Amino acid sequence: MTTLANPRLTPVSDPQRSPVPDDIRRPVAPAALLPLYEVPAGCATTYEEIADCPACVLAKTRSRTVPGSGPAPCDLMFIGEAPGQREDELGLPFVGRSGQFLDDLLASIGRSRTDVYVTNVVKCRPPANRDPNPEEIAACRDYLDRQIALVAPRVIATLGRFSMAKWFPAERISQIHGRAVQRDGRWIVPMYHPAAALRDGSLRAVMKQDFAQIPSLLAGTV
Repeated sequence: MTTLANPRLTPVSDPQRSPVPDDIRRPVAPAALLPLYEVPAGCATTYEEIADCPACVLAKTRSRTVPGSGPAPCDLMFIGEAPGQREDELGLPFVGRSGQFLDDLLASIGRSRTDVYVTNVVKCRPPANRDPNPEEIAACRDYLDRQIALVAPRVIATLGRFSMAKWFPAERISQIHGRAVQRDGRWIVPMYHPAAALRDGSLRAVMKQDFAQIPSLLAGTV
């Protein structure tokens, strides 16, 4: 086992994977989040490159890079937009209020954060949680493409309009959410971002309904 240049994560070659020791993780995360720091061996190089990435202005303001969490390969992948304040502090995606709602949605289909892969189109927090700009998304595009290849998911659920735009650049999320489309041999399902459901409570039921189709997509019964 070796330590990444960024003392956030340690790659693990054991197929069972084991968590990085507490003494090299800063800051100390809540116990429930510790399994999310595990890094599949195949992702270690990509995570190292992300940790040292200087490709856009966000490198100057981030506290930590937020490459992703979860096993690889994995049948189910979620792609959000950009890290927020809590994610920037801990170096993990979806660990704030949006992450809590994502956990609830996963539980509704019998899944958990430890058996799905979660990342964002942008790996560093935009200041004041503003929207990521095109240059920042472009700077992270190769990382995201490599992650998709490493995870090799059967289903990708995009969370929010910026991740949706990778496959549906001219569409409106309000019109196509929940409509699964096959692209490059896998299902892509555009969905609202969990933060949108926190702002508009009526979207909670919409997101739960969109999530409900994921098991059938994974099972190939659609």
